[in-house]
Amino acid sequence: MADEKLRYSDADLQEFKQLIQDKIDKAEHDLVLIKESFINDQNNGTDDTSPTFKAFEEGAETLSKEQNSILAGRQEKFVRDLKHALIRIQNKTYGICRVTGKLIPKERLRAVPHATLSIEAKNMQR
Repeated sequence: MADEKLRYSDADLQEFKQLIQDKIDKAEHDLVLIKESFINDQNNGTDDTSPTFKAFEEGAETLSKEQNSILAGRQEKFVRDLKHALIRIQNKTYGICRVTGKLIPKERLRAVPHATLSIEAKNMQR
């Protein structure tokens, strides 16, 4: 086990840094869209329709705002987790499982670049 890698190479870290930065850019763009749709209070012109339909419309609008709020919260957490991954890259601790201390496989990091647990550690949580 003496030849087992303790961390990813600088070249590997640079590859992950670019992948994460691209994901941050896209996630921040998506977050702006979510927030714009949350703020956008367009009137669908239900003023002249029956009161029952208007109540349904207002209920659907409230539900939609709640869903957008939840979605925005998740997106903000995703961006924050990705930024934390960039800090781990800078510290050269990126890709090291915080439970086992082993390297998280590159395939997992490409799929979930903000991962801090290996599949082995994740399964131990169950």
